[in-house]
Amino acid sequence: MKKRLIALMLAGMMALSLTACGSGNEGGNDAGNAAGSESGAQAEGGSGDSAESAGGESEAAGGDMSIAMITDSGDITDQSFNQTTYESAKAWAEANGMVFNYYKPESDSDEARNASVDQAVADGANVILMPGYMFAAAVVDQSELYPDVKFIALDVGAGDICEKGVGEGYDYNPANWDVTEYYNTDNVYCCTYQEELSGYMAGYAAVKLGYRHLGFLGGMSVPAVTRFGYGYVQGANAAAEELGVSGDVEIEYVCGGQFYGDADITAYMDTWYGSKGVEIVFACGGGIYTSAAEAAVKAGGKVIGVDSDQAPIIDALGEGLTITSAMKGLSATVNTVLTDIKDGKWDNYKGKIDNLGLVSENPEDNYVQLPLESTQWGDGFTKDDYLALVKAMYNGEVEVSGDITALPSTAVKVNDYGSIK
Repeated sequence: MKKRLIALMLAGMMALSLTACGSGNEGGNDAGNAAGSESGAQAEGGSGDSAESAGGESEAAGGDMSIAMITDSGDITDQSFNQTTYESAKAWAEANGMVFNYYKPESDSDEARNASVDQAVADGANVILMPGYMFAAAVVDQSELYPDVKFIALDVGAGDICEKGVGEGYDYNPANWDVTEYYNTDNVYCCTYQEELSGYMAGYAAVKLGYRHLGFLGGMSVPAVTRFGYGYVQGANAAAEELGVSGDVEIEYVCGGQFYGDADITAYMDTWYGSKGVEIVFACGGGIYTSAAEAAVKAGGKVIGVDSDQAPIIDALGEGLTITSAMKGLSATVNTVLTDIKDGKWDNYKGKIDNLGLVSENPEDNYVQLPLESTQWGDGFTKDDYLALVKAMYNGEVEVSGDITALPSTAVKVNDYGSIK
């Protein structure tokens, strides 16, 4: 409560500041961007932000939605969270005649991300998309400052908010805290994804397709990455037990300690694919896939992508490298929420922290899935087999644990190496 009172005081000060040194947009409905009003224009703002306008001449249509997207620690070409959110929001804005801008913070810090939110609001944004757990600080710090702005925080959960809101003394158990004390629930919608489900699908598919020595390369061991990894282990184990090959399946498990590949991590992957004989690695964590893919090319190995269908970018390093990708339904989330805001249904979202997963027997309706077109189906795991698996998971016939307190108990051998860095 104390934090919220302080934030309310700061809100008044911020309002005066923006009036004094804002961009000159009255009413917050102008394109008002560092980019100007032409679709596709880009420029660098005073804080190092990039902006892009879509459909600027129709900016007052559909309830005056002016949409901004802030990148986290990456950019809009990361073939992951940022790029998928950017492309989905931009396409939606163009289709609906709305203003759309994106902003890239000057650095990888809470302060820089908050500054980009400030800039977006100064430029007239009234709907802000924030992809990734790193935006928990923005939810805590900015939602009270800008009560008229709707914040959509993708992959931000109660634990992330409590960590930033409580600060020192937080016990990393959000159930022990009232998360609503730390942000404005009236103008924020948060969602997380059941990554363990698509991770399970990927691990299950890999073993069914004949792979026996598997690897998991995570970025940092944050909850989302761990859920992917533990789901992957559970899926591989289930498939091995069904096939009666549990004794033949082995999984190497490690996190890189960062969300990008480098020479050290590539060398580690060289050892996996080369000396250890790993056949396939689930690379889970932004650009860390580059190290797995570079090593796989040398040894004739394979890779599993994450978040979005990464086959186009991973396969650019080597034809046929990607057997599948464990995806999150970011596009579905963006499209659904923006459409409902446009239709006046914000009350269906405000204050909620949803955990999105399976909503249908039809894979393409779900918020976690494998790509139907680019997955390398085979006799051991066909598209029909995948449809049957999704149906069984949706109906509760196949259960996947989302518990990340300990590595799942398995019949297959799992070698957990902790973190490379």
